[in-house]
Amino acid sequence: MCGLTGIFDTVERRPIDRGLLQSMTDRLAHRGPDGDGFHIGPGIGLGHRRLAIIDLNSGDQPIYNDDHSVVIVFNGEIYNFMEIRRELQAKGVAFTTRSDTEVILRSWETWGEDCVARLRGMFVFAIWDERVQTLFLARDRLGKKPLYYALLPDGRFYFASEMKSVLMAPGLRRDIDLEAVEDYFAYGYVPDPKSIYRSIRKLPPACTLTLKRDGREIRPRRYWDVDLSVELAGSEQQLAGELVERLREAVDIRRVSEVPIGAFASGGVDSSAVVALMAQLSDAPINTFNIAFKNKEYDESAYAAAHAARYGTKHVVRELDSDGFDLVDRLAEMFDEPFGDSSALPTYRVSAAAREQVTVIQSGDGGDELFAGYRRYLWHAQEERVRKALPGAIRAPLFAGLAKMYPKLDWAPRALRAKSTFAELALDSVSAYFLSVSRLNDGVRAQLYSGDFKQSLGGYHADEILRDHMSRAGTDDPLRQAQYADLQLWLPGDILTKVDRASMAASLESRAPMLDHQFVEWSLQLPSAMKLNGRVGKYLLKKSLEPLVSNDILYRPKMGFSIPIDEWFRGPLKAQVRDAIMGGALAGSGMFDTGHLQRLLDQHCSGRRDHSVPLWSLLMFDAFLRRVHGESDVPRAAEYAVGAVG
Repeated sequence: MCGLTGIFDTVERRPIDRGLLQSMTDRLAHRGPDGDGFHIGPGIGLGHRRLAIIDLNSGDQPIYNDDHSVVIVFNGEIYNFMEIRRELQAKGVAFTTRSDTEVILRSWETWGEDCVARLRGMFVFAIWDERVQTLFLARDRLGKKPLYYALLPDGRFYFASEMKSVLMAPGLRRDIDLEAVEDYFAYGYVPDPKSIYRSIRKLPPACTLTLKRDGREIRPRRYWDVDLSVELAGSEQQLAGELVERLREAVDIRRVSEVPIGAFASGGVDSSAVVALMAQLSDAPINTFNIAFKNKEYDESAYAAAHAARYGTKHVVRELDSDGFDLVDRLAEMFDEPFGDSSALPTYRVSAAAREQVTVIQSGDGGDELFAGYRRYLWHAQEERVRKALPGAIRAPLFAGLAKMYPKLDWAPRALRAKSTFAELALDSVSAYFLSVSRLNDGVRAQLYSGDFKQSLGGYHADEILRDHMSRAGTDDPLRQAQYADLQLWLPGDILTKVDRASMAASLESRAPMLDHQFVEWSLQLPSAMKLNGRVGKYLLKKSLEPLVSNDILYRPKMGFSIPIDEWFRGPLKAQVRDAIMGGALAGSGMFDTGHLQRLLDQHCSGRRDHSVPLWSLLMFDAFLRRVHGESDVPRAAEYAVGAVG
């Protein structure tokens, strides 16, 4: 895995500042500790940091074509590169390295922009073609690898694998995007293509970007999408057998490496499937890694250990406790923009532990999204049946009234939180699913924000993003609509961002076989009843894995990968949390109702309510303001009226 940077003059061929390009590239040293490389030409500069995985001796970047008129920098892995290489060789194309990077370069020379359709893997790459004065950028289908970019008023275009490098661009305005703040507190992350800054964008998954020196508008082009209008036919037994074989093949091609490789072992269904298949495919014991917690309500380490013992893995367990809170500022610097998923903390810790022994890791990411493993899919499907049975004119006032009368029981299991269910049933399908996926619901956010900040939003609501994605799902199946939306939002915005930044901070490459795009296409076309069968999520996946994974793992209640921040905030971290919320950049920013922040702290610390999720979201936003944005640049409430923040 690697990191890349670049500067392109879209107006003329002004000289590139080599020192700036070097500094931008150095900021990504954690993504590629094995060396750097640069290309500088008239009006174009490319930088690269390398984490050597394949072709250790001749895979340094940038890589050029024969006459140096085309050059590439690349972050990722192409798993079918040998297949493409053979196809190109049959056309008479000669190669000078054994790397997948050169295969992309030669594919560009042969097929142009359509080269991305042939690539199977995870990638972001930049190609400069001097012959046609074109810069071509591409991101993989699912968004496993990131790319940030900014076009400045002077016509210079900056891009990089992480925002920290783009932020070094001279003259770049750091105006906070207020809509992105609303998105963050709603979803827990800033969805593509926005970033926390108005001047910086993210290239969305499955998109390319082509730039020329002709002043044309920069607009991403989408080259791939899933087709949910098709439903696979076949018996449960047939499809279960095909599922395992497809997954086995996806795991197998991700074992290609010239450096040590291992697997995350959480003790859940998806990672256990990957561990089992890796162990079967390997002649030697594989390395597995797990995080444990003292609080057994959050701890799955016993299941992971039992599964590791079954397959004879070299199993490593690290315990995480409240001392890990010291990583909050470190997390802010890893992610560059607010990121509210607290599982980033153990993800980083387990990545760091893995990096002590391996350079490449496989994970079970994607299983919940593909096979309906999240509980919200069950609730959404059940609620949709009620919506279809009752006209909106009857349903909305009926359930709104019931929600108003029913007591609020946030502390109780979902089955007893009828207030939330009634509230969702009063809404349309998209609004209800938004409520289900929101980290902080509308009411919580409304209480958090100051009056000036709410006025500055101008009526913007974060559900607009979800509504747009669900409208493009191409199906009226409510489960598939929800899965499609999660594939566009939750997966790249939360899960893959978390794993990329946390693993790359430890210089570890993470591979996700369940997110192989061919496996994704096939899995999403399974009948919904084979994913969500009654109250059982991941039904077909679990059935297919019964010979490989114990029923104790397959059919126990889902725990999720989380940390006990609720008790930490009432105990050993009580004073630290209060100081951060009330005494730092948050309180002085003008974005928040400080009186309500005080109430959140008091109610949580007393044990009357569990406000751990909003408190963590606020902590991470505070850390972003202090560690990335800079306290001297924190906006004030008076600035919101004119929308100039930063």
